[in-house]
Amino acid sequence: MRDSIRIESLDWSFDREVHRVHRLLLFTVAATCLLSGSIPVHAATDTPAIAPSFTARTLDGKTLKSSDLKGRPMVIDFWATWCGPCRASMRHLDAVHLEYEARGLLVLGFSVDEEPALRVKAFGQKLGVHFPLAMANERLLDQYGPIRQIPTTFFVNRQGQIVRRVVGYIDRETLESYVQELF
Repeated sequence: MRDSIRIESLDWSFDREVHRVHRLLLFTVAATCLLSGSIPVHAATDTPAIAPSFTARTLDGKTLKSSDLKGRPMVIDFWATWCGPCRASMRHLDAVHLEYEARGLLVLGFSVDEEPALRVKAFGQKLGVHFPLAMANERLLDQYGPIRQIPTTFFVNRQGQIVRRVVGYIDRETLESYVQELF
């Protein structure tokens, strides 16, 4: 009888320890998701900063200079081919680009991939992306950064001010409401 009581006591103690480990693991996973950008962070800036100037060569060979884009609202997205939330956001960015391009909106995607530009271009073509894509360099990442998670998307108004920065996936409805704020 004493042995069975002792064994039950050990089982109860073991179960408590397992539950404690499970809670700790669950907390760790939740914290990792928050810090990794899996859950979007939508931050409107109280005092908009001027968007950094850039010159970018798009993957189709055109040169884009921010100085030539003055007066145009922009959505600037930092992304990568291997990033699931980036790929999911791309279709929404493309739809918004097609809908608002005639009103002057420029959607621009900067890839942070270490892949060759030709592979990134092929990836964009496979997705059917219509907006310009370019490769991000360290200088650009430093100017807009730090970019610690992707996707990271900047919303720039007609005055060239960054009015919102979003880290993580953006659904279509939210994206469209942020774009409408730029006009």
